Order: sequence, then structure tokens, then C-alpha cells
Amino acid sequence: MAVRGKSTLTLFLFIFAGIVIGGFIGDWLGGYDFLTWLSYGKTFGLETVTLNLSIIQLTFGFQFSINLASIIGIFLAILIYRKI
Repeated sequence: MAVRGKSTLTLFLFIFAGIVIGGFIGDWLGGYDFLTWLSYGKTFGLETVTLNLSIIQLTFGFQFSINLASIIGIFLAILIYRKI
């Protein structure tokens, strides 16, 4: 349900941007001793699946990596979305 001028797609884009920017900041600032906690995170997903059809071989893989800075980015993105 869209609220006057706001849509679900806009919220999704804000959250996605928060994850990406937060992850970048976490990796970037995680190298400093007092900010290593920002880069703590987990990676999960489907490593690789190979489908061999004799003529063609397809390999699929998907991994999702999230750290604490990404989670902070999600919360900030939602707050910014609610303010606009």
C-alpha cells in the first residue's frame, strides 16, 4: 500500500542502498583497531551448483554478505525514508 508519494519500491531502494553503503563503510572502516566491530558479519548463500547438459555446462552461485555496518545502514535508510 502506497502512502501519498511513498511506494514500496522506494523503500526497497532505500534499504538496498543502506545495505550497500553500510557494507562498504564497514569494510573500509573495519581496518581501524577501534572500528573492527563494524566489519563483523557473516556470509551465507549457495556456493556453486553446476548443471551439465552435455552440450553446455551452467554454473550458478549466490552469496549474501552482511556486516554490522550494513544493519546500521538499513536502520538509517528506514529512518530517512520515514522523514521524506
